[in-house]
Amino acid sequence: MSVVEDDAPTPDERQPPPVVVPLHRRLRGGRTLSDGHRLYWWGEILAVAAFYGIYSFVRNLHHGNQADAFQHARDIIDVQKSLGINHEQAIQAWALGSRAFIIACNYFYGSLHFIVTAGVMIYLYRRWTDDYPRWRNTLGIATGLALIGFAFFPLLPPRLMPGSYGFVDTLAKDPAFWSFNSGAVSKISNQFAAMPSVHCAWALWCACALVPRVKHLWAKVLAVVYPITTVTVIVVTANHYLLDAVGGFFVLGVGYLLAWVFTRAGRGPAVVPAPVREAA
Repeated sequence: MSVVEDDAPTPDERQPPPVVVPLHRRLRGGRTLSDGHRLYWWGEILAVAAFYGIYSFVRNLHHGNQADAFQHARDIIDVQKSLGINHEQAIQAWALGSRAFIIACNYFYGSLHFIVTAGVMIYLYRRWTDDYPRWRNTLGIATGLALIGFAFFPLLPPRLMPGSYGFVDTLAKDPAFWSFNSGAVSKISNQFAAMPSVHCAWALWCACALVPRVKHLWAKVLAVVYPITTVTVIVVTANHYLLDAVGGFFVLGVGYLLAWVFTRAGRGPAVVPAPVREAA
């Protein structure tokens, strides 16, 4: 006959098994959208980094044929002449009179492209969380569409045209953080990836996202001036033709339309949890 101790725990008194909380629930810093979707800053960083890594790999995978790229450049110049907008060489020749201005343009081209875009994404994530998914997707779709142009329309940028065309590679003359002729950049960078201009697409994206949302007039003016300045810089540094900017604006427009159709996060009604009824 066994004896049961009086102080032995009954089944109801035993400790429940520990609840395993998923890692993404334990990490802080998330933002909840009005429709109940949850965004995490670390997930967004990982997603953006992965996307840009894949984009860069695909962009530099196929450099195209130089002969084709040169012929496409001549075609672009002919079209611009027929439209009366073939002024890149004249604009650059005027700008070359100020070395300080050229150096500033080199740094602008090589740095603000990333800094301003990243800043706008952070601003949208923190202050306009419901709008963030649509604008993030707009940027991603537009950037992905640019790969189609790079693959099927390799284009020799003005700085690589023969000397008879009168263009100067300002980054080779006055290097900034980097130049296309330095080290690994010259080996892996697809220098024929000029149509459309991703610089211009991203700059216009920043302006479209900021102008309706920033409060101060000076901030709105800066947002509008940014893509205008970017177009000026790509011409002054001989990295793009004016039609490349038009191509960049076009893929951004298509990206926005597609993002508007397919993005659901942040567009639904607010999710209100049902009231919890107390046990009778």
